[in-house]
Amino acid sequence: MARRQQANQELTEVLNQLWRLDTNRLRPGADYIISLQRRAGYVAQGSNYARDRARAPLFTFVNEDKLRNIETYAHFISLLDNYETCTGVSETVTSEELKENKLFIDAIMETNVMKCAHQYLVRMGQSPSDTTQFKRQLYDVWFRLYHRDRSGGEDSCGFEHVFVGETKRGHEIMGLHNWVQFYLQEKHDHIDYKGYKARDNKDTPDEDDHVLNLQFSWKGLVKPIGGSFIGVSPEFEVAVFTIIFLMSTEKMTSVLVKVDEYMLELIVYRHGRAIGTSYPKLLSSNNRDL
Repeated sequence: MARRQQANQELTEVLNQLWRLDTNRLRPGADYIISLQRRAGYVAQGSNYARDRARAPLFTFVNEDKLRNIETYAHFISLLDNYETCTGVSETVTSEELKENKLFIDAIMETNVMKCAHQYLVRMGQSPSDTTQFKRQLYDVWFRLYHRDRSGGEDSCGFEHVFVGETKRGHEIMGLHNWVQFYLQEKHDHIDYKGYKARDNKDTPDEDDHVLNLQFSWKGLVKPIGGSFIGVSPEFEVAVFTIIFLMSTEKMTSVLVKVDEYMLELIVYRHGRAIGTSYPKLLSSNNRDL
């Protein structure tokens, strides 16, 4: 089991540096409030029925002024309606959407989180030192379109999968590992939170935890379990998963790290020279097994 392995010390050090620099992270209990409710049940493979163990939404409150007024969040939110969520349906990127992608990259590159990530990747020989070239690298990793469903045209990219979410031919939820998208979809009654996931006989996560394993339905489909950071900034997630992606050439990379109080397994799948998917899996918090 991954949780018996030792944490990767070098990545733990780097990611904790990013964590400390993430001044745009929202504060639980102040900037947002969540209601975990009950532990979610088992969902059989291929099933789209899940017993609802959470009568109320996950998010009770989010300070939307912060989402609107913090530049990286505002640019991030502008990207969320740019995609066809069903795989096999070709994406068309308009000049306006292209501009929004670049504005988002420009905005996150102004943050200390991304500057630190860039410096680390340059030091490790994985990224060009020139900022313009690094932005191009980020664009290729996150926004370059590729074929996820072989039957159609270029229908996906890393950003869409991880942050927006996709459906596989109307049968399965893929991706959707971002808390802002989750909140906005839940607010518009598109997502129904079913409960948190934790291993049997283990502790309940806390409502101030910044990483959770969730079960939910979206577009009539059920995601049995999906890991998400909660409250962190978009630049923090981009920085973390870009580093893990670029530091490995494997099809699937799984690293164990301790970030703040959280023991995490961070998972990244490669799709050629781009991210296929990336997400955190919470293993323990404050030395409590989950």
